[in-house]
Amino acid sequence: MTDVVLPCLNEAAALPWLLARMPAGFRPILADNGSTDGSRAVARRHGARVIEVPQRGYGAAVHAGVLAADPDDGVVCVLDADGSFDPAELPRLAGPVRLGAADLVCGRRRPAGVRAWPVHARLGNAIVARRVRRATGLPVHDIAPIRAARRDALVALDLRDRRCGYPLELLLAAARAGWRVRELDVAYHPRAAGTRSKVTGTVRGTVQAITDMRAVLAR
Repeated sequence: MTDVVLPCLNEAAALPWLLARMPAGFRPILADNGSTDGSRAVARRHGARVIEVPQRGYGAAVHAGVLAADPDDGVVCVLDADGSFDPAELPRLAGPVRLGAADLVCGRRRPAGVRAWPVHARLGNAIVARRVRRATGLPVHDIAPIRAARRDALVALDLRDRRCGYPLELLLAAARAGWRVRELDVAYHPRAAGTRSKVTGTVRGTVQAITDMRAVLAR
């Protein structure tokens, strides 16, 4: 079984569809970051393992989920829990890692409709991705929230960011470690009704994400 880490903060409305779409052989771990909308109960009812992550932040949730993943399988995936990605994409991302053809496979978001990805968020992502390409030579165009890697290798990178800078720190650390990184197109849908982005959905979230990523780039 391949574990799938789902960082979560108040995504109850998205979870039934998301968990029902989980492919055979992929086991969801909901890394709950303090939800107050019943996300943990919804996830358990739909067969997910739930771990509670008291430290707030995307990176904190992902890190805890990766540590909780089964080391015996080898591969771990990460997927946002807001319904913006179809879990059916996961075997395609995990495949090259499992076959030894890549160390990290990231999804490149291809918006499925104009509401899927706000223009300001898309522009900011493109600017950061370009800086990563120039600094590392990695062939990436997206600071992706959907990815697959070997669990033990990911832990060994010793990533420290526990907020929005985590995906960026991962790419920079992977480049330093000489990882083979691939990027595959994935459909990016509007998030599920009844959920809200913690980054682009608020001014505070957007400012925090920019601050976190600047801090990572400055290291």
